[in-house]
Amino acid sequence: MKLPEGADVGKAIDNAMVAIENANAGLNDVLPRGYSKVEAPLLQSMLRLFAPLPRTLSGDAFGLIYEYFLSSFAMAEGRLGGEFFTPQSIVRLIVEVIEPFHGKVFDPACGSGGMFVHCAKFVNRHRGSPTRDLSVYGQEQKEVTVPIGKMNLARHGLSGDIRQANSYYEDPHKAAGTFDFVMANPPFNVNGIDKAKLEGQSARFPYGLPKPDNGNYIWINLFASSLNDTGRAGFVMANSASDARSSEAEIRRRLIEDRIVDVMMAISPNFFYSVTLPVTLWFLDKAKRTTDRADKVLFIDARSTFRQVDRAHRDFRPEQLELLANIVRLYRGEAPETVDGSDERMKELFPDGAYVDVAGRCKVATIAEIEAQGWSLNPGRYVGTDAGDEDDGDFMERLAALHAEFSTLSTEADTLRRKVDAAVRGILDG
Repeated sequence: MKLPEGADVGKAIDNAMVAIENANAGLNDVLPRGYSKVEAPLLQSMLRLFAPLPRTLSGDAFGLIYEYFLSSFAMAEGRLGGEFFTPQSIVRLIVEVIEPFHGKVFDPACGSGGMFVHCAKFVNRHRGSPTRDLSVYGQEQKEVTVPIGKMNLARHGLSGDIRQANSYYEDPHKAAGTFDFVMANPPFNVNGIDKAKLEGQSARFPYGLPKPDNGNYIWINLFASSLNDTGRAGFVMANSASDARSSEAEIRRRLIEDRIVDVMMAISPNFFYSVTLPVTLWFLDKAKRTTDRADKVLFIDARSTFRQVDRAHRDFRPEQLELLANIVRLYRGEAPETVDGSDERMKELFPDGAYVDVAGRCKVATIAEIEAQGWSLNPGRYVGTDAGDEDDGDFMERLAALHAEFSTLSTEADTLRRKVDAAVRGILDG
């Protein structure tokens, strides 16, 4: 804003981008250029708008602004937006369960880098230093998304190594057995993967390749194999993977018998911009092999736990998210956290302060019980139902959500009927 009258504002902004990159090694050749092509009055107006912000904002305000625009853009783009952005409440839940206090974090489908950012926030909340305690490594297939991830890291003061790579075929980080934590929201049910290129890579796919033309269990192999001997993983997966048959069921059996599947959590529909179907969060823990949890898996049914944001989207209230993470903490013998207001509900569900199975919400199953269910990892098979486990607030929220879903389906049905009517009339009139 201190440029002399008549100065080339666009060129000045381009020069500023170069200066920022020079001061941040991770942003080399990442920031946009070409502002000289934008009309000067528009650039001046934008500069006047943003100029006061450094003096009026504090803390991670710019990071929050960046996340807000990513979230808004992803919501507007729908399916395409879901390819690079995972909703914050889902990411934070994954982080709270895997607890990345320090170590090397890997996301082989990292998109805009949100998983890394929330790991840093977790460390901050627990009085640590993300820059000292975390090292982050990412892979992203789409070239246009890699700069978004790098800028997101820089905006939150993180240094990381994000590379463009197709994680099915490429392994730039030599991931097998390397990482303390793996987090991901991979694309679901991908077909057309050339499995011939993957054969013989037992280090990357130790549990075997699936026969169906579906990438879900290729991803699961990658997540599990990237962990070191004490590593934890948390990732989003299509519900169908929990009950998939044939060769996929065999891979699932091997994972379970290897004692690394720790927690399975069912999530309700409409949390994601890319899919409206419910999903399952998988949590692996290689360190559990030496604990009393070795022959057990915790199943949580969180499908009735959500806040209805609008007609088509849901998230978790802070106390809901904290409650779900606390169930896992009790199961592991850890102390619960109650800074977000889950203490009252925790006392209702676990009055003695220790984990117990709660009908309709959580159940610890043994490997023998899972084998009896055909090696299914579907929480609904184990948790059961409890019609009395709802307070009035929960009921009203679910009622509103069901009504919103009914309204959406009704609108879609009306639209489809009009299209069918028009098509039929066109045939009859033709």
